[in-house]
Amino acid sequence: MWAFHAVVKGEVQGVGFRVSAVLRAERLGLTGWVRNTDEGDVEVWAEGKSEELESFYSWLQIGPSAARVDKVLKTDERPRGFYSRFSVTF
Repeated sequence: MWAFHAVVKGEVQGVGFRVSAVLRAERLGLTGWVRNTDEGDVEVWAEGKSEELESFYSWLQIGPSAARVDKVLKTDERPRGFYSRFSVTF
């Protein structure tokens, strides 16, 4: 099990990014959360298998079709192991 924390910068709020992230993460079997930040970014915590996390990270760099991702700041983390699903949090 692996994990990462990411902050997605660009035009990423109000474009369905969080819902799309949940759907993508669920398809990949990941757990964790996604939320909007007060700064206008989207923040993500994701846990799962290495290959699926890499696929999710690649998707975060593009996002849903209405989004414009300028950059993704990613840090690898130790998995917490207490998330049972991937969801939107506030």
